[in-house]
Amino acid sequence: ACAPGGKAVKALLAEQIAFLSQQIRLLDRQIEQLLERPDLKPRREVLRGIKGIGPVCAATLLALVPELGTLTPKTAASLMGLAPHPRESGTQSGHRRMTGGRTGVKPILFMAALSAARKHPDLSAFYERLVAKGKPKRVALAAVARKLVVIANAKIRDAKTECVLT
Repeated sequence: ACAPGGKAVKALLAEQIAFLSQQIRLLDRQIEQLLERPDLKPRREVLRGIKGIGPVCAATLLALVPELGTLTPKTAASLMGLAPHPRESGTQSGHRRMTGGRTGVKPILFMAALSAARKHPDLSAFYERLVAKGKPKRVALAAVARKLVVIANAKIRDAKTECVLT
């Protein structure tokens, strides 16, 4: 099948893919330049020092949750959409669901939690303990994601305090 101008559909698609790949590389360079700013670089380094948090997760947290490091653990988990909300009325008790949170953060945190459940010694043991108790793997992964957020919040907070003291 030929498209306008005599080019095959495959050739047009290849051109579009090449253009989009170039745009992705350009955006990646711009994101990298932004993360080198003096106000973001120390926080990025702290986040990257946590096993399980990669470059994408660190950039996402810095961009979408700038107040990370100033929150209480419960507030941090709730802001990320990782806090369970009970559905209860009178004697009726339902499953607790994780709702709300900043759009786009939760999926990234779940990917980081997958990595942390494998690579972070404490979080890996925590995940295995929950699964051994009979918790569904998705619930255990959500618990790891919540702990990851609490750890990131505390480490950024502590890094800020160290900078002020020295």
